[in-house]
Amino acid sequence: MTDQQHTTQDATQERPYRSGFVAVVGRPNVGKSTLINALIGTRIAIASSRPETTRKAIRGVLTLDGAQMVLVDTPGIHRPRTLLGQRLNDVVDESLADSDEIAFLLPADQEIGPGDRRILSRLRSQFATKSEDGRFVWKVPLVAIVTKIDELDRSQLIDKLIEIDGFADFADIVPVSALKDDNLAEVTKVLVEHLPEGPQMYPAEQITEESPEDEIAELVRGAFLEELHDELPHSLAVVVDAIERPQDNETGEGYAGKTHVLVSIYVERDSQKPIIIGRKAEHLVRVKKRLRTAVNRIVGGKAVLDMHVKVAKNWQSDPKKLDRLGF
Repeated sequence: MTDQQHTTQDATQERPYRSGFVAVVGRPNVGKSTLINALIGTRIAIASSRPETTRKAIRGVLTLDGAQMVLVDTPGIHRPRTLLGQRLNDVVDESLADSDEIAFLLPADQEIGPGDRRILSRLRSQFATKSEDGRFVWKVPLVAIVTKIDELDRSQLIDKLIEIDGFADFADIVPVSALKDDNLAEVTKVLVEHLPEGPQMYPAEQITEESPEDEIAELVRGAFLEELHDELPHSLAVVVDAIERPQDNETGEGYAGKTHVLVSIYVERDSQKPIIIGRKAEHLVRVKKRLRTAVNRIVGGKAVLDMHVKVAKNWQSDPKKLDRLGF
C-alpha cells in the first residue's frame, strides 16, 4: 500500500460518522420547504409563496459519505388564529424536542422583525441557558441560513450578514439561494459539521419518512396550490383514504393492473367546492395529469387518482374534525 493510500485510509478512519435531526425553523414563507427540497434533490415538501403551506413535520433524509442528516420541515412559527394554527405550533414544539441541530432561516430580502424575535425567544427558552456575562449558551448548535441572497447585491448582502451576526449567537451563518442553486453545497457541509457522532438511521436509498398516503396527499395539496394560486381556499385539506392495489376477489392474489388511490379533498363551505372542481372538472383533470408520474412512482406502478371534494364545515376549529383529518 502506498503512502498516499495509507493517508487516505487514515483520514477516513479518523473522520467519525455523523447523524442526527436538523429542525428547519423560521417565519411562514421564508423558504423552508424550498431549501429542504433543494438539499434532498427532489420534491418532498410543498414549496409555495403562500404562508402556512406546510402543515406537518415532514422529514427528508439526506445520506452522504460519512453522514446522514434528517431535515425536518416544520410549519412556520406564527401567532395561531385557529385551533389548527395552535396544533401547527404544537407540531413545531414536538419537532424541536427531537432536534440535534437547528437551522434558523432568515430571508435576506426582509428586515429582521417581531416574528423572528419571537422565534429566537422560543428557541432560547428551550435550548439555551444564560451565562454570567449575559451571553446565551446553546445546548444544540444554532445555524443561521440566510435565504434568497439572489435578491441582494454584494454590499447589501454583507450588511445583512453583519446584522444577522448581531441578532443571535449563531454557531455559523450561511448565505444561500435555493432557487438559484447558489451555495447549497456549503449549507450541507456546515450542517453536517455540526451534527453529533452517530450511526446511520435509515437505508441509504430512503429520502423521506412519509407514508405513501401522506406523500400523495401532500402532492395533491401542492398541485392545487399551483393550479389555483390565490383562488385556493386556505381551508383545503387532503386525505388519502385508501390505496387499493389490483387483486383477485377470490384468491386475494395481486395481479397486473392499475392501483386506485382514493382521495378526499375537504373544504369548509359548499361555495368552495366549485372552485376546487373547476368548470367541467377542469381543475381535477389538470391535477390528475400533473401528478400521474409522481403517483406512479410512489405506488410502484400505474395508478388512478380517484378524487372527491367534500365539505367539513369549520374544520380548522373543530377538534374532532381536525383529528379525523390527521392534525
